[in-house]
Amino acid sequence: MASAAVRAQVAAKWQESFNRLNRNEPGISGLLAFSEAWTLAIEFLKPRDLNDPTPQKQYDLNQVRAAFGVVSECRRLPVMMEVFLEDMRKSQHLITREVEAHMALYESNSDPEAIRSLVYRLVEWYNAWKPTADLGPTMISAYTLAFQTHIFSVLPPSFARGIKALVSATLQRTVSQSQDPQDRVLWQAFDTLSLIDRYETLIASIGYEFIESYVEETCARKWSEPMLATLRTWMIDKIVPWMLYPFARGATNADEAKTMMQGVGSRFDFHMHKTLCNLRTKEIFDIIVDFPESAGALQDLKECLARVDQRADLVQALRQANNKRLLHPGADTKDILTHYVSTIKCLRIVDPPGVLLFKVADPTRRYLRDRPDTIRCIVASLVGDGESGDSLVDDNDPIQPLQQPEMENYSDPEWNPEPIDAGPDFRASKSSDIISTIVSIYDTKDLFIKELQVLLAQRLLAVKDGNFDRERRNVEILKIRFGEAALQVCEVMLRDMTDSRRIDQHVQSQTASSMHPTIISRHFWPALESSDMVMPGQFQILQEQYAKEFSVFKPDKVLRWLPHLGRVHLQLELEDRTLEADVPPLEAAFIELFSEKDVWTVDELVLRSGSVNRNAAVKALATWVDMHVLKEESEGIFRLLSVAEGPTPGSRPQAPKPETGELPPVMSVQQQQAEQMKMYWKFIEGMLTNLGSLPLDRIQSMLKFAPGYDRTVEQLGSFMEAARREGLVNVKDGMWRLGK
Repeated sequence: MASAAVRAQVAAKWQESFNRLNRNEPGISGLLAFSEAWTLAIEFLKPRDLNDPTPQKQYDLNQVRAAFGVVSECRRLPVMMEVFLEDMRKSQHLITREVEAHMALYESNSDPEAIRSLVYRLVEWYNAWKPTADLGPTMISAYTLAFQTHIFSVLPPSFARGIKALVSATLQRTVSQSQDPQDRVLWQAFDTLSLIDRYETLIASIGYEFIESYVEETCARKWSEPMLATLRTWMIDKIVPWMLYPFARGATNADEAKTMMQGVGSRFDFHMHKTLCNLRTKEIFDIIVDFPESAGALQDLKECLARVDQRADLVQALRQANNKRLLHPGADTKDILTHYVSTIKCLRIVDPPGVLLFKVADPTRRYLRDRPDTIRCIVASLVGDGESGDSLVDDNDPIQPLQQPEMENYSDPEWNPEPIDAGPDFRASKSSDIISTIVSIYDTKDLFIKELQVLLAQRLLAVKDGNFDRERRNVEILKIRFGEAALQVCEVMLRDMTDSRRIDQHVQSQTASSMHPTIISRHFWPALESSDMVMPGQFQILQEQYAKEFSVFKPDKVLRWLPHLGRVHLQLELEDRTLEADVPPLEAAFIELFSEKDVWTVDELVLRSGSVNRNAAVKALATWVDMHVLKEESEGIFRLLSVAEGPTPGSRPQAPKPETGELPPVMSVQQQQAEQMKMYWKFIEGMLTNLGSLPLDRIQSMLKFAPGYDRTVEQLGSFMEAARREGLVNVKDGMWRLGK
């Protein structure tokens, strides 16, 4: 049994509830009035079927508001809201049926108008069931949440595809300035159903895709002018008006719209920069090839990289393009150097600190370092001797000394720390000229000096008119770059050429001679190709006479002839004809021997001319055969044709083609190094004989005791690898031993 206190408490609560519902009216009249108001409010709020053709009951809105007021006064609105939401849940199958019908139509014909019709219909359902504003925002919010939760749960995945098609159509019309008044109604319907919030990512992706297609269409392979300014104008004129619908809804003025679109506008601007950056990154190899006509694209890329951090993607794309299209045996070294120079210029525009250049150029520099003709191509460009006439440097650029790496000066007021993406090996340096950057491919400039000497020697020996102004100018330019001390040998070579002409003029004044030799200093010139050739007959007499006069003029010097070099101009007098020819010395020596007798074998000619190469001898004889001066009687036997033979004895003999493009046979730096390394083979052979297997480092350290040895361990490794290919040595696990 309940205690008296509990009974009293229950009675008090019951009385309080009764008074609230009766509203202090006499008897139960207030309770009856509440019951009538509750019934009217519930009937008014009950969801109805829009597809039901039965006429709907009409209500007096004043009575409805009065009923809502009674319920509110009795504090029964929360209970009424629960009853209303329960009635709505019982009627949700009506909306589900509507959605299924429209989506079935869309999936059958893929017409986005079916989606538009569905959206409008859902708005009708929403407005038909929506409570009046008199019930307050709480009840409306609860209804909206329940309604949207249900439609989102029944919409199939294909609805998103239809929404995308509808939104894309609105964007197309906005850009083409042919807007449909229904677009604003559609966006309002989207807002009513909260579809904009739910599909915000999808709507933004439509804008992104449109931007991507426009950038690809208007900017691809258009590099001469910057495109960012044009794209920004296009975004403001075309994209922003469309963005107002989904992202600035409810704005009453321009300032509110600007504030509401600040975040999404920044994302769209970022995507536009990202798209252009991706495009330029994909085209970067061709942009570099087209430089300087592609300077506009480089300015765009610089701005895009400042907005979009895709520096690593640019480095990777350019390195992959270089490996695929440039760094392979089929590419000419001059083309690789030209592209490398363009890469330097382009990446200095995009990234002045040089981090991108450092990362991109490393594989190219290593590849060029391994190519045997890289130094020759660089040197040829320095002296303006490129095959195509192009130069790696602009003639308008000032000539500067080679810049050496400097230690960082932290007290410099303009000092800046290294960029955040700089690697551990990166060293910030002041901007240097192109030649300094190219020369820095190698650890020392000595290789360039030696190659310069070889090239200058070839150029000087090829001059026929005695005009050395071009070579002298090149040497003066190179002095500025490499310093005077490094070019002293080149100065001696130039002086030798001038002295040679002066000596020849003196000798000719004493005893006229048809010989005009070039006299050079053996110790200062690069090694020339040697030969055991001996000039016979009158040629030998001319050499002896000239040497005698030279010894009178220069008693402290002795001439050592290189008879296989140079050209000989001959006039041949035969029985029925006379002809002139300009031929190498070996051809002249052979035809001189035919003045002694008419028939010679190849072996006899080789023996008389100093054991020259047999292949060279056959080639020299073929020259006279082509001119119909000699005839090959049988294999290896040639006869002088004192009287011309053949079906057309009066035809003009063929003259040998002048070897205009052939440079004098000065040994290249690689050939000189190979010859010098042969001198050290005896040392290496002795080590491996006495000590057995040795690692490369041990061989290098022991060779340093040999007189004049100055090779690097990489050069020694290349020499040992060449010896291995010839079978002289074997290697296993890094240990070298003599071959069996």
